[in-house]
Amino acid sequence: MKLVTYSDHSNMKLGAIKGDGVIDLRKRIPSLPGEMIALIDKWEDVRTKVRELVEESEADAALADVRLLAPVTRPGKVMGIGLNYADHIKESGQQTPNHQVWFSKAVTSINGPFDPIELPLASKMTDYEAELVVIIGKRCKHVVAERAGEVVFGYCAGNDVSVRDWQMRTPQWVIGKSFDTHAPIGPWIVTPDELGDPHSLGIRCLVNGELRQNSNTKFLVFNVFDQIAHLSEAMTLEPGDVIFTGTPGGVGLAMSPPRLLKEGDRVRVEIDRIGTIEATMRNETAR
Repeated sequence: MKLVTYSDHSNMKLGAIKGDGVIDLRKRIPSLPGEMIALIDKWEDVRTKVRELVEESEADAALADVRLLAPVTRPGKVMGIGLNYADHIKESGQQTPNHQVWFSKAVTSINGPFDPIELPLASKMTDYEAELVVIIGKRCKHVVAERAGEVVFGYCAGNDVSVRDWQMRTPQWVIGKSFDTHAPIGPWIVTPDELGDPHSLGIRCLVNGELRQNSNTKFLVFNVFDQIAHLSEAMTLEPGDVIFTGTPGGVGLAMSPPRLLKEGDRVRVEIDRIGTIEATMRNETAR
């Protein structure tokens, strides 16, 4: 299934994709939660009922007539791994890390899949990073890699937008990765039963139609399940937590000369079997 959070110009709703349309889940099953994290938390109890609804029902609205929001609008945690594709490690002038390199992104950086991304007043060094995103489905701790797939609710496309001068001015990357709107995810959550192997997905980033990043998740240094196992050694993972799994080579900063983002640029992230997110870069205005 493909599950969405969307607005039909009135209220925020939960939906399931059916062809070129969306099924309003609570309209058909009023007992369902009205928010994605709550739905994830109850998924084991309602999954069969939702699947049957999607198979048997027609769409309530065309996708073209609704606004897709971030599937998880306010996750408890947003974690990202750095230096996790060999070509990106090489272009960054780094060595392959012996241990996973993690940072957090503020939850206020979450953005809709087609909403504008802000170029901050504080910097002129904003860059793109196409990434596979994992949504956690169960509260868990000390997960072994061999069973990590059992705690995944689904997968999205994401852009780990990075403000490079803020990222690089200190050893800690958190602020440079946490500017408002700098974690767009979507366009929906694809459940594992539909996606299949998350380690065989083509991943691309295009800027104004120009292919900048072009790789495959099979080239992850630390795969999705290793990442979940590692994180869960340190922290309890909870339903709706968001994990950015790393970006391949081709980022703007590594080009000669660097090709960073400017107002009006269109940034598109595509992942096979998941879908596409796309945003226009917009200058932040003082507020």
